[in-house]
Amino acid sequence: MIRLFVPDALSEGGAVTPSPDQTRYLVGVMRLQPGAELLLFNGRDGEWRAAVEAVGKRDCTLSVKARTREQALPPDLDLVVALVKRAPLETIVEKAAELGARRIRLVLTRRTNADHTRVDRLQTIAIEAAEQTGRLDAPEVMAPVKLDALLDAWPEGRRLMFCDEAGDDPAAEWGGAEGRARPALQALVEAAPQPWSVLIGPEGGFAPEERARLRGLSFVTPVTLGPRILRADTAAITALALWQAAQGDWR
Repeated sequence: MIRLFVPDALSEGGAVTPSPDQTRYLVGVMRLQPGAELLLFNGRDGEWRAAVEAVGKRDCTLSVKARTREQALPPDLDLVVALVKRAPLETIVEKAAELGARRIRLVLTRRTNADHTRVDRLQTIAIEAAEQTGRLDAPEVMAPVKLDALLDAWPEGRRLMFCDEAGDDPAAEWGGAEGRARPALQALVEAAPQPWSVLIGPEGGFAPEERARLRGLSFVTPVTLGPRILRADTAAITALALWQAAQGDWR
């Protein structure tokens, strides 16, 4: 059944007018007629069964019938990702939504090779992925900020998993500002449950001064994703999957 994310409040007997793009999809692509049923969710009121009430030339009206699922949220997991090229960034956003990230925070680093992106398009991709996966919310895609500004305003009680691809001296001790990054799964299994964010860098990696700052922050857990250098999109998918397996709703 078609699932649609809407901003409207949802309650029995309510009416919803889809956006023009949603109307084109429902009426022009899927050719729904009055009486056809679909599912609605807004990230607040759960999932609701609705039916097409009326179809006009440029709009349609949906009638909300009954709640099918109570509201639930995924684990408190953010993805923090440096701006990369459009295609891999869109893949990252889509897969982050599929893998249950609550928020996607875009950052600008010293080696970022893109200085802007269409946040509205990325938000649409995140919503469409949420509709397909059955989740009851859609992750918020946040406008890019500089990495230093993000770290300066870091919220208390949230850990940051820093996926450090630079490579460490294999003879060094684990942890600390100068020590080796732990394998991600090991670090996550050993960590206490709490809100987390996952940080993925740009194609060129983090600058030495960024890496040094990150490794020196008390809320940062440096990790490695294995012996191979991964593309940003591969690294994001891998890190989110490992977190969900160790601390999230895959357990």
